[in-house]
Amino acid sequence: MKKIFAGLLSLSLSSLAFGQAASLAVGTPLNIIDSQKSVTVNTAKGPITITRTMTACAKNGGNLQPLIPVPGVHPVGEIEILDALSDRNAIVLDMRDTNDRVKGTIPGSVGIPYTEVASRLNELGCKKTGNQWNCDSAKKVYAFCNGPVCPQSPMAIRAMTRDGFPADKIYYYRGGMLDWDALGLTSVKDEF
Repeated sequence: MKKIFAGLLSLSLSSLAFGQAASLAVGTPLNIIDSQKSVTVNTAKGPITITRTMTACAKNGGNLQPLIPVPGVHPVGEIEILDALSDRNAIVLDMRDTNDRVKGTIPGSVGIPYTEVASRLNELGCKKTGNQWNCDSAKKVYAFCNGPVCPQSPMAIRAMTRDGFPADKIYYYRGGMLDWDALGLTSVKDEF
């Protein structure tokens, strides 16, 4: 029964996170954080309400994700990703659903969907003994997904650390494919 519930929960979360990347009409009001649609700030000219709407250049709906999804995780940008691609002790990990990855990803990245990464820690240098992961020899993981509003990497990072992966070996590229593409950096298609 627990396995069935866990499977249904994973499928529901997968649908929710995958749905965040769906196309939305320009002008669609979007949430900022959780269900919050606006933030009012006081300025010298009076209060101004900050909102978020889908624009022609935006790709994703969803909520803004924290820069540090778990204490100890290091936020990184494009230069650190480029350096990590040639670091033997690092893995640049595309945590998106395979349907997104095949549309374009960072060259040299490895794809492990966010719903699977916690059960595949062995591919990141961990060893399983009984029900516990030993990640003393784990690689540095540079994690990314669709961008600043995509929940896939933060969800996976929380699952990884919950299961024993050290937070200080995780480097989170919150900008993800949205920023990578916006900067005109090379991507490759049809990678699985």
